[in-house]
Amino acid sequence: MATDTYGAHPSPDHHPSSKPSGLPPRPATDAVRAALATVNDPEINKPITDLGMVKSVDIADSGVVRVGVYLTVSGCPLRDKITSLVTDAVSKVAGVAGVEVELDVMSDEQRRELTASLRGGQAEREIPFARPGSLTRVYAVASGKGGVGKSSVTVNLAAAMAADGLKVGVVDADIYGHSVPRMLGAEGRPTQVENMIMPPSANGVKVISIGMFTPGNAPVVWRGPMLHRALQQFLADVYWGDLDVLLLDLPPGTGDIAISVAQLIPNAEILVVTTPQQAAAEVAERAGSIAVQTHQKIVGVIENMSGMPCPHCGEIVDVFGTGGGQRVAEGLTKVTGTNVPVLGAIPIDVRLREGSDDGRPVVLCDGESPAGSALRTIAGKLGGRQRGLSGMSLGITPRNKF
Repeated sequence: MATDTYGAHPSPDHHPSSKPSGLPPRPATDAVRAALATVNDPEINKPITDLGMVKSVDIADSGVVRVGVYLTVSGCPLRDKITSLVTDAVSKVAGVAGVEVELDVMSDEQRRELTASLRGGQAEREIPFARPGSLTRVYAVASGKGGVGKSSVTVNLAAAMAADGLKVGVVDADIYGHSVPRMLGAEGRPTQVENMIMPPSANGVKVISIGMFTPGNAPVVWRGPMLHRALQQFLADVYWGDLDVLLLDLPPGTGDIAISVAQLIPNAEILVVTTPQQAAAEVAERAGSIAVQTHQKIVGVIENMSGMPCPHCGEIVDVFGTGGGQRVAEGLTKVTGTNVPVLGAIPIDVRLREGSDDGRPVVLCDGESPAGSALRTIAGKLGGRQRGLSGMSLGITPRNKF
C-alpha cells in the first residue's frame, strides 16, 4: 500500500530532523533544562534553575551541549563541584554526546535579586558599621594558625581601650573555637527585645559570642552558609549603640569567616597576630595577604610571645625565636604595596595566661607588667586613631532667604 511504501521510505522533507541518518536524535532543550533543574547549588541547596544561575543552553547538531552557569561570586570555592554536578546531570539526557560548562559571575543586580528571592522579599537588617557614614573603627584580628594568642590579644586590647574611655565592642567570630566570654569575664546572657539582641558587657566591653547561645561546652557543627549568617546576625541584629571601636576575633586562617567579614564590613581593617617563630610567621603572612584580594587595609602586625624574662637574672629568653613579627610586616608591605608596621611585641608572661583563664584581662589587673604594658601601648595606638569625617553628610540644608 501507499502508506506502507511511505512508511518504509520516508521523505526527508517530512523527517523531524535534517540530521544525517545514523546519528542519534538531537537532545531536546526541555530535557536538558529539566536535567539542570535537578542540580542543587551546594551551599544554598536549591536548584540552580530557580536561583537564576543558568545563563544559557546551546545544543549542537553533534549532540554536544554547552551550558553557561553564573557563579554567585568570583573565585567561588565550589566552582569545580558545580561544574561536575552540571556535567553529570546533563550527560544522562538522551542524545547528549558531550557537555561543556562555561562559568560566569553574577552582576551586582543579579546578586541583589537572588538575595531578595532567598529572603522571600523581606528587607534585610542593615549592618551599621558598613554604612558610608559610620565612625566606628573596625579591626578584624587575624592569625595564620591557632595557638598564637590571638584571642588573648583581642580581649586585652578591648579592655585597655574601654579603660581609656572608649566605647568598645567585641564579636567572637571564631565560631568553632569561641573563647572570648571566658577571657573577658562575661558571664551574662544576651537579652532579646523584640527583634533586637542586647549584648552583655564585661569590664566595660560589649561582647557577643555563639558560646552564649549553646548549652554547656557543646560544639558548633556548621558549614559556610551558617557561619556567614551567624556573623551577619551578630553585626546587624545586636544593638551595639555608638561604638568607637569594634574588634572581631577571627578564626585562624583564610576561611569562610574572613571572606564574610570582607563582604559584610568592607571597611574593616586587618590586624595580624603572629609569634616570632618562622613557621608561624609564614602562615601569618599568608593570612594577612587575603587583604589584597578583599581590598582591605592591614593596620599592622603584633608579635605575641616575643620572649620570656628569666625569673632569676631577668635576661630575655627567646623561646620561639626572634623577628617573626618584623618578617610578617615586611612581607605584607611588599605584597600590599603599603607600609605595614609592627605595632608592638608582647613578651611571654604567666599573668597574661592566668588573667585569660580567670576572666581578668592583664591590662586591668596588672597593667604595669611587661605583657600588660605592651598591650596597653598597642591599644593606645589603635584607639587613639581619629574617627574621620571624610565623606560624611553633616545634615545641613540651605535656608531660604526672604
